[in-house]
Amino acid sequence: MQMRGEKPENEHSQTIQVTPASLDDIPELVPVMKRAFDDDSQKHLGKPWGGPEGYDDGDFFRRWMPYKESVSYKILLDGRVVGGLIVWVYEHERNTLGTIFVDPAFQDRGIGSKAWRLVEGRHPDARSWTLGTPSWAEKNHQFYVKNGFSKVREDSVDDVSGGVSFIFRKDME
Repeated sequence: MQMRGEKPENEHSQTIQVTPASLDDIPELVPVMKRAFDDDSQKHLGKPWGGPEGYDDGDFFRRWMPYKESVSYKILLDGRVVGGLIVWVYEHERNTLGTIFVDPAFQDRGIGSKAWRLVEGRHPDARSWTLGTPSWAEKNHQFYVKNGFSKVREDSVDDVSGGVSFIFRKDME
């Protein structure tokens, strides 16, 4: 039952924004990123935690945010940080989606897709977007295909991804 003054739990009542993130936003982004990556690790690998190096202490953001080509965003739902992403925007307009994550408590509501569309809109000159994601992350694969990406190859990697990364690309041309 909905209480007076509360918004119904559907995408149409949600105000989703994507705003630039900075190093000052790390304290808000880290717990959200940790929950998202730990949730994937638990569901797909049977491990209580796991993610890219520094995902749980802010070093991930301190490493990747300062690059000249990188642009970091926080995903806001009704003003609350529920996710984030980092993209690399290159002069040749063949860009990279480095990471996108949404707090598990807010997944499956269209928030990630809307956030991605907003980011694409901020980079209208992009000719293509490329990304890598673990082979075991089936929900990621579905998300990327739903948002216009196609798997283009598999790469061997030596990290938590289980040895294989799927590379996806979306051509904007």
